[in-house]
Amino acid sequence: MPGAALRPSFWRDPRLAFAVKWIASVIQIAGYAATAFGVTPLNLYLFLGGVVGWLAMGILWNDRAIMLIHLVALGAMLAGMASG
Repeated sequence: MPGAALRPSFWRDPRLAFAVKWIASVIQIAGYAATAFGVTPLNLYLFLGGVVGWLAMGILWNDRAIMLIHLVALGAMLAGMASG
């Protein structure tokens, strides 16, 4: 198909990246607020959603630093949730 190489794939669409990063950020901020008001365990699930969203952003952007930070955070959160 002519011009197909010029169109970004779904995963490279800047609108997808914009939506994922802002949704993940809002979820993570909600996790901070839930922690501040002592709303547990909801705060952990909100943080989990934010971390997974930012891990997805690291993968979309092929940014190893973002991937590393959020993989470590995800592992620590899952280990803490499993032990507690």
